[in-house]
Amino acid sequence: MNRRSVALAAAVALALPVTACSSSKPTGTGGASGTASNAPAATSITAPGKAKKNYNIQFIQGVAGDEFYISMQCGIQAEAAKLGVKVNTQGPQKFDPTLQKPILDSVTANKPDAIVIAPTDVTAMQKPLEVAAQGGSKVVLVDTTTKDPSYAASAIASDNLGGGKAAFAAIKQLSPQGGKVMVMSTDPGISTVDARAKGFEDAVKTDPKFKYLGVQYSHDDPATASNLMTSSLQKDPDLVGVFATNLFAAEGTATGVRQANKGAQVKIVGFDAGPGQVKALRAGIVQALVAQQPAIIGQYGIDMAVAALDGGQVTPKVQTGFTVITSDNINAADGKAAVYKSAC
Repeated sequence: MNRRSVALAAAVALALPVTACSSSKPTGTGGASGTASNAPAATSITAPGKAKKNYNIQFIQGVAGDEFYISMQCGIQAEAAKLGVKVNTQGPQKFDPTLQKPILDSVTANKPDAIVIAPTDVTAMQKPLEVAAQGGSKVVLVDTTTKDPSYAASAIASDNLGGGKAAFAAIKQLSPQGGKVMVMSTDPGISTVDARAKGFEDAVKTDPKFKYLGVQYSHDDPATASNLMTSSLQKDPDLVGVFATNLFAAEGTATGVRQANKGAQVKIVGFDAGPGQVKALRAGIVQALVAQQPAIIGQYGIDMAVAALDGGQVTPKVQTGFTVITSDNINAADGKAAVYKSAC
């Protein structure tokens, strides 16, 4: 690891505890996440043993075909096999509540024992999920949430606010001279990306050397993100850094920066680590990736669903860590383990 990488790792460590996918354990929290020095006390997760029966559990992805949710599905399938339960997986073709709600409504009508779901909107999915819970299905939220998740047995997600802060720490190390920075996100109203953007914005505002230009919304479409990036660079040609809050936003941002021939100037930190993003990292188009732990989120989603059904110990809120990947650790064990899967 070179000196720049050591500095980057140190900066990220100040922002939040960064953990490797291959070894970290999620922890239950009683409140909002904090830094390593003031984080709330954590409660260890108690994984259930063999399920009391072969429960019917439905997993509804945020979007089908996304490597993040494929990796989550892999974790779910592996854990379900250990616990002896059946899991059926489906998801919409786009991260869109108008597409996800009919799937959830159909699943709810069949009254499964449990529903593990990544809601696609904090408001639009609130009532349908309340109906599912009122119908007798245990609901476990993975990755995303809704405005009032009190109907859910458990919610498992990354420390997204801390992830946004870590993304700024990475850009700060890559562009120590300061300058203009922005966020490329998906859509407003999605709990995870909203928290990442807020964490980034809050961190930027603590450093007077940087100027925050706000958020652009790509609607989870790489082509739109690329076009928005082109327009942003025309307006602010001295832009020095972009935080892309998810896989598609990062892919599109990288394309826009490359087409503008600004790769040497604009430092990109992406959230998530799909094969396309890793390829961009290896090519030097993206300088750092904040990788979540989707397989672990899925694994513990099934654990909490079975625990709720068995009448066992359920942790209402679970946070998982993530790995910051750079060109210096992508070929190391931790870096390789953090890359998302295209298939189980």
